[in-house]
Amino acid sequence: MMDIFGAPSQAVFGQLLIGLINGSFYALLSLGLAVIFGLLNIINFTHGAQYMMGAFVAYLLLNKLGVGYWWALLIAPLVVGFSGVLIERWMLSRLYKLDHLYGLLLTFGLALIIQGLFRNYYGSTGMPYAIPSQLSGGQNLGFMFLPNYRAWVIGASALICLTTWIVIERTRLGSNLRAATENAPLVQAFGVNVPRMVTLTYGFGVGLGALAGVMAAPIYQVNPQMGADLIVVVFAVVVIGGMGSIMGSIITGFSLGVIEGLTKVFYPEASNTVIFVIMAIVLLLKPAGLFGTQK
Repeated sequence: MMDIFGAPSQAVFGQLLIGLINGSFYALLSLGLAVIFGLLNIINFTHGAQYMMGAFVAYLLLNKLGVGYWWALLIAPLVVGFSGVLIERWMLSRLYKLDHLYGLLLTFGLALIIQGLFRNYYGSTGMPYAIPSQLSGGQNLGFMFLPNYRAWVIGASALICLTTWIVIERTRLGSNLRAATENAPLVQAFGVNVPRMVTLTYGFGVGLGALAGVMAAPIYQVNPQMGADLIVVVFAVVVIGGMGSIMGSIITGFSLGVIEGLTKVFYPEASNTVIFVIMAIVLLLKPAGLFGTQK
């Protein structure tokens, strides 16, 4: 069976599924970056390492303590998010009055340190993480076979992204967060503990990255380098969507994952660069990003 472009339909749907899977992780990770940058003005280059840490926490919970996937979805973001809280309190809080470049350099250095430590201890070989039994198997849709776990990842990612957007854009907590970025002294005068809110926001953004790592572990295996290449693509997603735009990161993440997947069918040679080509075009035509606003 062929589609209108002459490519086998099974290949198109297969790559569409892979694109949605990749897009789910692009959206989750870029969402965490957008939360941190949009509300704290921190370019968090440690995000890829924290994504990897989430996968490793899940792996260690299973193999050392016998704690399975469902508990890891809760515990890993809390553990890695708490490490983010410590980073924000002990390091990043000292740089808020300086140029953004200092925060970028600090988080980039931390990413190299974290990845180096894990690589020295665990090596570079990927370690398998089993799919939970409740999500094993799949559904035959007629035109393709849909693994249950991959369907879960797509649905869960979309739900988490939408819930985060609602909290930030439609609740009083989100209003306080956004107001604090514009006028922190005024918000603090109304009794809001701005430093604590900033710290918890950074921890939440880091926790989103760790959650993505747990969800990725059964698909991509657990590897100290699993976030190193991905973070470059995710930064491109954030730039295209608009730095700090929550909805921009969500829509762009899923969309670019699909575009990347379909490119592998129709023009495989461009599949590794199509996102960066789109980024270059967007920067030329709309430097603030598709959903961003020029300040």
